[in-house]
Amino acid sequence: MNVIGFNVKDNHETASLILAAGRGSRMTGFQGNKTLLPLIPTGSSLEGNQPILLHILNRLPPGPKAVVVSHKKEDVIRITRSRGLSYYEQPLLNGTGGALIAARDFLENLDCERLIVTMGDVPLVMRTTYLKLVDGLKDHALMILGFHPLDKKQYGLLEMDEMGVKRIIEWKYWKEYSEERQRQLQICNSGIYAAGRTDLLHYLRILEKRPHTVRKERDGKMVEIEEYFITDLVELMDEDGLKVGCVVVEDENEVMGVDDLPSLIKAQEIYKATSSITPQEQR
Repeated sequence: MNVIGFNVKDNHETASLILAAGRGSRMTGFQGNKTLLPLIPTGSSLEGNQPILLHILNRLPPGPKAVVVSHKKEDVIRITRSRGLSYYEQPLLNGTGGALIAARDFLENLDCERLIVTMGDVPLVMRTTYLKLVDGLKDHALMILGFHPLDKKQYGLLEMDEMGVKRIIEWKYWKEYSEERQRQLQICNSGIYAAGRTDLLHYLRILEKRPHTVRKERDGKMVEIEEYFITDLVELMDEDGLKVGCVVVEDENEVMGVDDLPSLIKAQEIYKATSSITPQEQR
């Protein structure tokens, strides 16, 4: 765990943790951190103003905020330095759960009990949506932001009953299900959550003892690495009788991730069509 900066303020109701460590290898022609890609292009789609990460920070509710960094971390810190953030390095890209583990000190030192965990490449989530997730923590230990896509692709799917979410089933498992069973699983996981701090810390300690061994390409070679997944928290909490809920967005574009050039161009078009761009943003 490498704490780069620490600046937790008290007297705030909701904290936020933004995961921004990934390389974004599918963003052809771009070597930087994809959370710094522009929503307002100037010439090339890869150059412009209003970086995705700053837009996300603007939409999150007031409260202490931290960013998990790794790839091009100096650029992320430079662009966001004026925002009073805390930064935590994830030296090994070992999954979304690994990012939470890297930011454990942030969680342990918070004065507020409610936390949003969001992705640094999902720029179009509305503040009202974040607030709905937080509001769900009145009755749940964990809240998941879900969506109904036209194509379920390789998203994780939420298995639910009348009490709430039981688990998140990853594509490598549900792809083997019967067509009828797949039709029953309609809500996809966006990768954005709200959680109670105390419960999250408790189950994070359990998660840390249960890594997954996965094969991935690193520097042109296939290697085995240990990864940790936030999605495992759902089943762990459910097994102990804690309630896990979800909020489902009406428009799947709201939770669209910017993974490649076509999705970046689409996000820029949606931003232009739906946002009131100020003269300062245009500069």
